[in-house]
Amino acid sequence: MQVFHMVHHNSLGKLQASIDGSGKKRKYDDGAQSKSSQATSNLGDQPTNRPPSAVTHFQTMCSIKEKDLAVKEKDLAVKERVSKMSLLDSLISKKDSLFEAEEALKQKLLTEMLSN
Repeated sequence: MQVFHMVHHNSLGKLQASIDGSGKKRKYDDGAQSKSSQATSNLGDQPTNRPPSAVTHFQTMCSIKEKDLAVKEKDLAVKERVSKMSLLDSLISKKDSLFEAEEALKQKLLTEMLSN
């Protein structure tokens, strides 16, 4: 779960960074405008700044991605819990006596399920 969170947190950080002409990362909110972050018009060679709506759109996309990540983390937690419950169910319903490791796992899962 921690690895999943770290990987997706890293991905979100990469989404919020952009690449300038030299290949170096820079944060989108540092106020700097590289040539690659400026739109050009057909009126001449001078680049023009992007409209504020482009920044708003990017921030909206980041917000949507963060919400999506939160939903996926919750889904993963639910799937993990269902998997553990299924395993516990199979250990409880086992007709034969349990091995020592199975009994220990059963007790651990019972304790975990009851504490949540």
